[in-house]
Amino acid sequence: MKVSLRWLKEYVDISTPLEELCERLTMAGLEVGGMEVIGGSWNYIVIGKIVDVSAHPNADRLRLVTVDLGKQRSTVVCGAPNVAVGDKVVFAHVGAQLIDGHSGETVQLEPAKIRGVLSEGMICSEKELGISDSHEGIMILSSEATIGTPLTEYLGDTILDMDITPNRPDCLSVIGIAREIAALTGSKLNITEVHYPELERAIDSSASVEIVEPDLCPRYCASLLTGIKVSESPQWLQRRLLACGMRPINNIVDVTNYVMLEYGQPLHAFDYNEIRGKQIIVRRAQSGEIIATLDGVGRTLNPNMLMIADKERAIAIAGIMGGADTELTENTTSVLIESANFNQAVIHRGSIAIRLSSEASLRFEKGLSRDLPLIALKRATQLMAELAGGKVAKGIIDVYPGKQRRESISLPVAGIKRLLGVELDVSEIAKTLELLGFSCRQAESNSKVHVEVPWWRTDVTCAADLAEEVARIIGYDRIPTTMLSSQLPRHEPVPMLSLKRQLRNILVSCGFQEVLTYSLTSLEILSRLSPELRLIGPTPMKVANPMSREQEYLRTSLRAGLLSVLARNERYQEDDMRLFEIGKVFLPRERDLPQEREMLCAVLSGSQHRLSWRSKEEPIDFFVAKGVVESILSQLEMGASFEKGEDESLCPGRIASVVIGDENLGVVGELHPKVSEVFELSDAVYLIEIDLDKLLSFMVTLKKYQPLPRYPSTSRDIALLVDEQITYQQICEIIQNFPFVNSVALFDLYVGEQVPGGKKSLAFRIIYQSPTHTLTDNEVDKVQQQIIDKLQRDLRASLRS
Repeated sequence: MKVSLRWLKEYVDISTPLEELCERLTMAGLEVGGMEVIGGSWNYIVIGKIVDVSAHPNADRLRLVTVDLGKQRSTVVCGAPNVAVGDKVVFAHVGAQLIDGHSGETVQLEPAKIRGVLSEGMICSEKELGISDSHEGIMILSSEATIGTPLTEYLGDTILDMDITPNRPDCLSVIGIAREIAALTGSKLNITEVHYPELERAIDSSASVEIVEPDLCPRYCASLLTGIKVSESPQWLQRRLLACGMRPINNIVDVTNYVMLEYGQPLHAFDYNEIRGKQIIVRRAQSGEIIATLDGVGRTLNPNMLMIADKERAIAIAGIMGGADTELTENTTSVLIESANFNQAVIHRGSIAIRLSSEASLRFEKGLSRDLPLIALKRATQLMAELAGGKVAKGIIDVYPGKQRRESISLPVAGIKRLLGVELDVSEIAKTLELLGFSCRQAESNSKVHVEVPWWRTDVTCAADLAEEVARIIGYDRIPTTMLSSQLPRHEPVPMLSLKRQLRNILVSCGFQEVLTYSLTSLEILSRLSPELRLIGPTPMKVANPMSREQEYLRTSLRAGLLSVLARNERYQEDDMRLFEIGKVFLPRERDLPQEREMLCAVLSGSQHRLSWRSKEEPIDFFVAKGVVESILSQLEMGASFEKGEDESLCPGRIASVVIGDENLGVVGELHPKVSEVFELSDAVYLIEIDLDKLLSFMVTLKKYQPLPRYPSTSRDIALLVDEQITYQQICEIIQNFPFVNSVALFDLYVGEQVPGGKKSLAFRIIYQSPTHTLTDNEVDKVQQQIIDKLQRDLRASLRS
């Protein structure tokens, strides 16, 4: 929020140096993110009064303007159309730094002859001063401006850019910041009371308010002004709005914005004559109801939104934006001013649903005080009566179904010590809280303080909140630094985090790079995983308020996002690509939030090795991808089998399921050519997917020590003829079940002329080793023969001669 320092000084005396003030505000939780100085370069620029205007002797469109500067008079050449005798203007002497109205560059003013007449000075426009983009004429000041006064004293200002935390809606206002400055500096807060004359006719005879949804609108206040004139706001009001980043519109709308910035309460002004039935009804929107808002857009509404309506139609979206039907025009003569309190959630949901956020909705979403609408309404009514010449109907409509009783909070002095770690006496605690507007009453025992919370502090609800307020104002630097009074809590490991960290290290060591993709996706992207371009598995859960069509659904697979990243990177890199992602997928459940599962997905494409003179270029194949899975499981000290599997995204015959026990952990295989084509992938792609929740259940929590073998090993090679459908896995499982077998490795596979049809030759090297003694040839030969016999019986295998 942008706050004018000049404006703040109207409510609180500020003698503290600016840098120190910003530091104290920041340390108190109201961070000053930046500062903008207006008029810092206005040297040699003063206020003057035009006393004479005469024609230029050599130019029809130029005039000679004499300006009274107090101690002297100066005549300059001016071409502005709005110069007039008696106007107060801004005069720049030679040497002043100004902004060129055409190029926008900063230039230094020098004497110049214009059509034969020497001009030593300049009457400035707002653009030349850097105040606004207005360059159509010179800047006319208020008649109250003092001649000869430096412009920095009259218009100079410093704008503080405040970062207000969501729990402090009271500080989204100039008065809210002023309260904080008064408490921090010990200065007095000056807020004048509001007074304005009223007509004899009561407002109740001209308008009424009905709240159909009291839970969504706890309070609605309204005042009525007649005989107003909609026109341009005075300069001081326009400058205040511009300094705070708001665009002036007209005197009525500008007052509502001014009071919103001043008090923090959003207001809205309706053209009273356009309200049908002269009744305001606060209700839910009807399904499919349409309203044209002030920005000229027709918006379709739903029952989750709150509406302001008259007897026949909706005239505003509550707390967000007014409707075009009751918009103020130059012909408006009567206005009904709205100042209400709305439910935070309904404003937030409505703002998101129609994708429309405003200064008003941002404030309502944070939870404003229910006492604020009446106070702000009176202030706005006063200003409109002064600036628009209107007359105020007697009284104010105040419908207040959500009135609450404020309870006092008991703050034990011992609680301050317990929460802050610093001892404060009861009088210091009470004095500190009173600086912030709290009413304090000390208990007779001086052991506690009974505190009444001021109406504007909606964030203070308990003793801990009061302790925080004390800490903010006395300064966190007063809280001593001490050692912890007890031991740090014992670290409780999170198994899933540990597993993911291990997997990242393993995959990086295998040459992979980690990527992160969005959890939100689209049906079109997910359907690309099928060769038939249809959705695989359950329909994903749709987001209620998607930011775009590409991010409408929660992903049910990591594959689509990872393949999209691979495709983008493949366009710029011809070498091997190895990418992986560890993240959650969201599986829909009926009438419940989705089931979140941790998954690992990895993709490989390109060459096995980087381009080198030492090795030939070999494309990645299924066994490289399978080797990555084996490496993962090996380093996690797990064993798994690879079985024939099915997956619509992968190529039939080039896919294996990763199985531990009876549990299917995932798949590894080659991406289907049609899927590769849809994702615009040129090389063959191999994909790995593992369910980490299932994998975690097989993790070994207690690792066992296994001593290094003391006795030598021996090896035997066997070449087997088996049927083509017999797998390597089947043979290994049989061999490894025999005693003394340490490991089995396949080193040759042959299918050709020397092998009968329907058969294949597999050659294995078997390593034998005993942990208790050195094996003899007879022992090894005996086990070897038992293995061959078992293979012949179970798999009809035979030794290849």
